[in-house]
Amino acid sequence: MESNPRHYRVQRLLNGETWLNDAVISVNSDGVISAIEAFDVAKHSSVIHLGDVSLMPGMIDSHVHGAKGCDVMDANHDSLNTMSEFFASLGVTAFAATTVTAPVAKIRAALKQVAKSKQQGVNGAEILGAYLEGPYFTEKNKGAHPTEWFRELSVEELENWISYSDNQLITVALAPEKHGAIEAIRYLHEQGIKVMLGHSDASYDQVKQALDAGASGIVHCYNGMRGLHHRDPGVVGAGLLHPNSYVEMIADGHHVHPAAIEVAHRCCGARMTLITDAMCAAGMPDGEYTLGEYQVQMQDGVVTTDSGGLAGSTLTMLTAVQNIQRWLDIPLEQAWLMASLTPAKSLGLQHQLGTLEVGKRASMVAIHSDFSIAKTWVNGRLVFDAIATPSQEALCI
Repeated sequence: MESNPRHYRVQRLLNGETWLNDAVISVNSDGVISAIEAFDVAKHSSVIHLGDVSLMPGMIDSHVHGAKGCDVMDANHDSLNTMSEFFASLGVTAFAATTVTAPVAKIRAALKQVAKSKQQGVNGAEILGAYLEGPYFTEKNKGAHPTEWFRELSVEELENWISYSDNQLITVALAPEKHGAIEAIRYLHEQGIKVMLGHSDASYDQVKQALDAGASGIVHCYNGMRGLHHRDPGVVGAGLLHPNSYVEMIADGHHVHPAAIEVAHRCCGARMTLITDAMCAAGMPDGEYTLGEYQVQMQDGVVTTDSGGLAGSTLTMLTAVQNIQRWLDIPLEQAWLMASLTPAKSLGLQHQLGTLEVGKRASMVAIHSDFSIAKTWVNGRLVFDAIATPSQEALCI
């Protein structure tokens, strides 16, 4: 990387949460933003002109299983790298590689590979760490998780997962009604690992107790959980109301009705976190695919199991932002920050990522007015350029 700072001039730049027109952003040799200021012809004699684009913070997909025919459970570097490149082409600069319920040996292999690939580095969006979704769920709200591999919680086993992941396990999802859940939540919280509550039939009081004990929020709100009833607020009610609860939302129009998303947003506001929950069929044609231990079908972009249940999504973060902006009738920057700043906060990374501000990492996206991505940088390194990058076939089949 160059020793001198690079200076980029853009039509407009989202500086924190406000727009700056005709701006220059300076990035130092460590990939950190060293200055953001209005363009001054006398001062900025040597700039890289990015043209009529908006410069935004890179989006963070804090819950994603796969894309382009690849899956975290493949447990190989090429799969994670292909996913990384695909995400970067769509404005995502970081992601949490998410597992599914499977035999212990398969989960162990996936966690080990996530740690190795994070250390080795990938070509596109950076790997933040591993997200363990399952096997600590309940049968009633199993979703696309096979019940034969569900397990009881134990701190000893959680220690093993952390060890397998080389301390790169950043999120664990579990059902709070499971025996030992509160002890597990407190243990994981002490380790600095985020706990999300999902695939659960817990009561309002059980979820509130779990959130009070240090859990961070609820997994893909409304899906795979006891819903909101006026005499039984359930997982949804507790998750929407608790002030410390981050609420994952799949804004694809299939998992959750737009009106239900608006209800959630009115309750939790900036705590609503856009995720994709995408699986290997994202970016691929209709057909048969695998999600964990299941064979699933994708038709018209919707993935289902043989029984007709939803099995992950094919959503992209870029489409999620567009949907949220339209459905909630909110400014672009507000919708975008649900995909960048909110997930950064949920992971405790808001001092490094999530907004473009001096001192933060230069993980950023240049976007055209038609929502197409022009360029993507991760920690100051250009990882996607629409002009220089030909369309590629999927690498994982």
